[in-house]
Amino acid sequence: MASGLLLDAPFFVLPPLSHDDHPLAISGETTMANDPFEQFAIPDQLRTFAEQSVVQARKAVEGFIDAANQAVGQMQGRAEAAHDGASELAQKSMHYAEQNVAATFDFAQKLMRAKNAGEVMGLQTEYLGRQMQALSAQVHELGQSAAKMMVNSPLSKS
Repeated sequence: MASGLLLDAPFFVLPPLSHDDHPLAISGETTMANDPFEQFAIPDQLRTFAEQSVVQARKAVEGFIDAANQAVGQMQGRAEAAHDGASELAQKSMHYAEQNVAATFDFAQKLMRAKNAGEVMGLQTEYLGRQMQALSAQVHELGQSAAKMMVNSPLSKS
C-alpha cells in the first residue's frame, strides 16, 4: 500500500515544451530546414571576401594579359621578317585567351551570388555550354588561320 512517501505522485506538472521554448534550443532554429542545402549556405563575410578575391584575381590576370600583349607587340616589332599569318595567329590567340579569362571571372562572380545549389548547377551548365561553343569556334578559326599561313608560307611555294 502507501509507503508514506510521495514517490508515485508528481510534485508539480510542467506543460510540454515546444521546440522554440526548449532551454537548449537555438534562437530562430526550426525543426525542418526549408532548403536542404541551407546548411551549405555561404556566410556573408565569406561571400564578400570571395568576391573581393575574384576582383583582385581578375585585376592581376588583366595585368598579366596586358604584359603578354606588350611582349607580343615587342616580339612582332623585333621580328620584321615574321609572316603576317603568324602575327594574326598570335593576335587571335591572345584575343581568345582574354575572352576565355573574362568569361571565367564572370562565371566566378555569378557563382559568388548564387543563392542555392540549384542556381549553382544552372550557372555551371550555362557556363560550360557557352565555353564549349566558344572554344569550338576559336579552334576552328585558329585552324583556318594556321592552314592559311601554311599555304602562304615561302616554304610551301618552293
